Amino acid sequence: MMMRRLTCTRALLTQFRFIATEVTSSLLTNPSPITPVDQAHLIQVCTILYQQQNSPDLRLHSSLSSCNLRINSEFFLQVCNTFPYSWRPVYRFFLYTKTLPQFTHNSVTYNKMVDIIGKSRNIQLLWEILQEMGSCSLVNDKTFKIALRTLATARELKKCVELFHVMNGYGFRYNLETLNKVVEILCKDKLVDEAKFMVFKLREWIKPSGITYRWLIWGFCNVGELIEASKIWNMMVDEGFKLDIEAVERMMETLFKINKYDEAMKVFQMMRVKRMDDLGLSTYRLVVKWMCKRGKIEVGNMVFDEMRQRGIQPDNLTLGAMIYGHLVRGRVNEAYRIVEGIQNPDINVYHGLMKGLLRLRKTCEATEVFRQMIKSGCEPIMHTYIMLLQGHLGKRGRKGQDPLVNFDTIFVGGLVKAGKTVEATKYVERTMKGGMEVPRFDYNKFLHYYSNEEGTVMFEEVGKKLREVGLFDLADIFERYGQKMATRDRRRNRAVEP
Repeated sequence: MMMRRLTCTRALLTQFRFIATEVTSSLLTNPSPITPVDQAHLIQVCTILYQQQNSPDLRLHSSLSSCNLRINSEFFLQVCNTFPYSWRPVYRFFLYTKTLPQFTHNSVTYNKMVDIIGKSRNIQLLWEILQEMGSCSLVNDKTFKIALRTLATARELKKCVELFHVMNGYGFRYNLETLNKVVEILCKDKLVDEAKFMVFKLREWIKPSGITYRWLIWGFCNVGELIEASKIWNMMVDEGFKLDIEAVERMMETLFKINKYDEAMKVFQMMRVKRMDDLGLSTYRLVVKWMCKRGKIEVGNMVFDEMRQRGIQPDNLTLGAMIYGHLVRGRVNEAYRIVEGIQNPDINVYHGLMKGLLRLRKTCEATEVFRQMIKSGCEPIMHTYIMLLQGHLGKRGRKGQDPLVNFDTIFVGGLVKAGKTVEATKYVERTMKGGMEVPRFDYNKFLHYYSNEEGTVMFEEVGKKLREVGLFDLADIFERYGQKMATRDRRRNRAVEP
């Protein structure tokens, strides 16, 4: 029994050190007058709650009272942070604190407990706590967000609607702003069907606004249900609401993603005819990006010229898309002419240029752009390295001329060295059997396996071997990654070369 208590205490000590660090960092970033928590008392209380969470109330309360605690809101929140997915210790401690005359709960402590109970999916207890909060007038918008996300995830749709009625009875009146905030949260969590059910059931008491419909359209587009998004769109128009430009852009982007380019351009043309003044940079950028991505550079040029004629100056993201579109069609001179006209190129411009050159299989030229980007003070990101590696070695690996320094020895051998023998074996088996499709090699995972100091040394050695066989471009890519990206500290503190 004593060994069990010692083991539990050690596990809790590890958690509390992390909590203490979080509290310290929050105090530094938010200099609000928060009373520091006594870590010794916190460990003692959480140990009791963990070991006696199933004990009778009399025994648990007696053990907690013997600690001579000074409990405040911050102390209660730290106890909750210790048990983020376990409702029983937190709820038992909550019942104990209610017996203390010197401590009173507020909306923050209640919301924290509601969040933990919701994560543990104890719907019955959650409902009881929500009613208690309503009777104490402690409900706010955050309460609705936490509770309705839990109820919607659990498919308790009737309770989602009933919560508004119950809280209205407690004085928290029907509020359109609260409904919109909840709909936004649910749509971002891909719970758009639940959000739609709630909105339609509450129409008699809370009339939806354009913002409500916009988030429903955004949510249905996000999950790929264009038919439902179109129904909401038509309903919004029938009720006399003006279409939100963000909803229009989301609909167009979804159509582009599923290769319905003609339908997306019909929507764009409709906006050009009816609401030309509402079209801004974001809409034009979206169309230019997807037209260039598909290779329709003539349409992209037309839209780009119209944007400039209306006095809308393109940003670097739009210019990067135009550069890529010209390169895909082999118009290298036009692409470089656009690059020369940019005063302050950023990573979007360099990515568009490198990606287009790699499509033309001009890997040496793309690597030279990579070097120029670094010299100009623009630091590459993870996507830059993966794009260059795929361009040099192929998405499924490309065998080099040298038998000792090639894709198999570096990457497949690197998987074995990193202990990922199963992934390496699968790749080798499929490569040896001609009838089987060779899987796409995940360069991102490979780089992740060597995101440590050992990887720094490995990338440096690989760079030296590549230079010995004349592969200077690949050597520069590997060495730069090892110097600036191999570890988290290097990524955070990477110095920009002059």
